[in-house]
Amino acid sequence: MNFPLSLPYTHLPQRWDVLIAGGGTAGAIAGIAAAREGAKVLVLEAQGSLGGTGTNAWVTPLMKNVSGGVNLNRGLTDQLKARLLSRGDGAHDGGGNDNWFNPEGLKYVLERMLIEAGGEVLYHTNVVAPIVKDERITSLVIHNKGSLQAISADAFIDATGDADVAAAAGVPFHAGDEDGLHQAMSLRFSLAGVDLERLCAFLTQNGQWQESPRFMHFWMVWNKKSSLEPLFRQAISDGVLEERDGDYFQAFSVPGRASELSFNCPRIRADLNDGANPWHLSAAQTDGRESIERLINFCRLYLPGCEDAYLGTYAPMVGVRETRRIVGDYTLTLTDILECRKFEDSICKNHYPVDIHSVKGGAKLLHEREGTAPYFAADAYHEIPYRAIVPQGISNLLVPGRSASSSFEAQSSIRVQQNCHSMGEAAGVAAAWAAREYGGDVRRVGGAALRERLREWGANV
Repeated sequence: MNFPLSLPYTHLPQRWDVLIAGGGTAGAIAGIAAAREGAKVLVLEAQGSLGGTGTNAWVTPLMKNVSGGVNLNRGLTDQLKARLLSRGDGAHDGGGNDNWFNPEGLKYVLERMLIEAGGEVLYHTNVVAPIVKDERITSLVIHNKGSLQAISADAFIDATGDADVAAAAGVPFHAGDEDGLHQAMSLRFSLAGVDLERLCAFLTQNGQWQESPRFMHFWMVWNKKSSLEPLFRQAISDGVLEERDGDYFQAFSVPGRASELSFNCPRIRADLNDGANPWHLSAAQTDGRESIERLINFCRLYLPGCEDAYLGTYAPMVGVRETRRIVGDYTLTLTDILECRKFEDSICKNHYPVDIHSVKGGAKLLHEREGTAPYFAADAYHEIPYRAIVPQGISNLLVPGRSASSSFEAQSSIRVQQNCHSMGEAAGVAAAWAAREYGGDVRRVGGAALRERLREWGANV
C-alpha cells in the first residue's frame, strides 16, 4: 500500500536488519532471538514495557504445555523462567510446575535479555502502516513523540497479536468462528491485602484443595461442579453479583506478592468480543472495571481472608484471546491437532488443549473429552510448522503468535504464551537469517535448517 502523502513523515536515516512490530509475548522473544543471531534489531512497542499479555494484561501463570510430563516449550522459555526464579519472580510448586511468575518482574527480565543480546526497543511507539512495494515491505511508518516517521529494514516481524501489519500490507486473514464471533475477552486484575493462609484453609476445607498459600488456584464456572457455586448463587440473590459474573471466575497466587491474587476474569460482555475493533476494546475496559468492582465486593463478603482486601491493579491491557489469523503457507487445523501431525519444518511442539472461551457461554475444552484419536495419548503432541507463520502475499514478513495461520479451533490451542515464545524464537532466528543471507526473503530460510538451529539453542523441536 502507498502511505497517504497528505500526512508527511520523516524517513529516519538508520536502517535495521529486523524490525519487530510489537514487543509482547512473541515479539520480545523474537527480538532476543534475532539479536542473539547477530542481527541489528529494533522492537517497536506501544506500551512502556515488554511482555504484552504476560505483563501488561497480567496473564499469570503460564499455562502448562506438557506431554508425558515433559515441558514442550524450551529454549528461551527455559532461560526466561530461570532468570525469573533467580530473582524471586518465579517459582516451582510441589508438583514440579515451573510456570508461576510475577508480571512486574517479567517486564524487567525481558528487557534485560533483549538489551544483553544486543537488541534495541523503542517504547511508546505505534505502527501506523507498512510501505509495500512488489509484495515486499520496505518500511514501517510509526507514530510517537517524534511525530510520523518511516523506518526501514530487510525483514519484518508482525508480533502485534492482531496481525495489524500483515492485514494493512494486504495479507489475507480470517477472524472469529463460522459466525464471525471471537473468543471472549477478559480484563484481569489483582486483589491485594488478602490473608492467603485463611483463604487457603477455607478453600481446602470446602472442596478446592490448595497446596499452600504460595501456590493457590481456585475457580467457578456455572454448572461445572465448583464448590464455590453456592456462594455465587447467594451473592446473586443478595444483589452483589450479576449472573454473568459466574460465567468464568478464576484466581491464582503470584510469586513475590505475598498477599496478592491475580484474577483471570471478569469475562467481558458478550457483544464486546473483537479485540481488533477499537470501540469494542475501549468499551471492554469500562465494562471490565465495573465487573471488577462487583467481584471485589464478592470476595470481601463471601471469602474468608478477603475481608480487608483491596484492588491491587487493573491490567493496563485487555486480555484478548483471538482476533485476526493470517492465511499462511500452511494453515494448522483441528485435524492436525487430533492426529498429532508432525512437520519437517516444525518450530514448536504443542499439547495444550483446544480451549475456546465462547461468548455463547461456557468454555469448550478438548481435554475434558475422551476419544480414540492419537491426541488423547498421555505422551501425545502435534507440531506447528514454520510455514504457519509465513504469510501469503508478502516476501519479507513473519507473523508468530496468536495470529499464526490456523483455524479458529486450532488457534485456541496454540495461542498460549509458551507457544508464542517458541514461535517468536523461531521467527527471530529466521528473520535474522533472511536479512543476512536472502535480502529479507523469509521463504528462502530452510525449515529443516531452522529447526536444527533452534535445537542448538535448546528448543524442544
